[in-house]
Amino acid sequence: MTDAPALRVENLEKTYKEGTKALKGVTLTVPQGDFFALLGPNGAGKTTLIGIVTSLVMKTAGTVTVFGHDIDRELEKAKTYIGLVGQEVNFNPFEKPLDIVVNQAGYYGIPRSIALPRAEKLLDDLGLKDKKQANSMQLSGGMKRRLMIARALIHQPKFLILDEPTAGVDVELRRQMWEYLENLTKQGTTILLTTHYLEEAERLAKHVAIINKGEIAAEGTMDDILSLYEHEKHGKYNAGKLESIFLELTKEKNA
Repeated sequence: MTDAPALRVENLEKTYKEGTKALKGVTLTVPQGDFFALLGPNGAGKTTLIGIVTSLVMKTAGTVTVFGHDIDRELEKAKTYIGLVGQEVNFNPFEKPLDIVVNQAGYYGIPRSIALPRAEKLLDDLGLKDKKQANSMQLSGGMKRRLMIARALIHQPKFLILDEPTAGVDVELRRQMWEYLENLTKQGTTILLTTHYLEEAERLAKHVAIINKGEIAAEGTMDDILSLYEHEKHGKYNAGKLESIFLELTKEKNA
């Protein structure tokens, strides 16, 4: 495998037709095998950035490479490395979970003889063993999130992108999901996470970037970011260190 970063974004810009500048020259690097947190308030540009990386949104300017493959020149190759779990539940609610995951494998040319046992293992590992043949619309919110993760992993991507994957999921289930995802990174899968649960990002991520109003406010290792404001007093927030830093970095532009 190439030694290039899992993701390299340089001078990325996105201006929508109505004139909104969602990204203003964003540059960041996600190393291979990393658990990387992309944090920011609503409307900061996180989902737009992910949309560009996954070819769901057209960029205005800049470059994006996935494991060294430029999405302008080698989009199909770049996409084979990526598994995406978006914010919205977007599978057919009338299909069974096992069928949803196996059908996804077909988009990557994976024969059913390989896809079926792989899908069963993914669903088992994600706690959906007893729901494989159920009607998907009857799944709980947390089960639907886990099903989306299984679907994203069926082609064994090297780079998993999670856009608010635990929104609305209860605490115990979130912890189980994070344990599973941590094991993925130990096996070499790179993870890019956006989340509003900053205490989780603080515990899990090796690197972090904080984006605000379409610009990177801070980027580095988690230790680097946590040390940025160690000389400041944040007691008034009654929050974790990362949350205090997040509030400090974003409050001026959001005031």
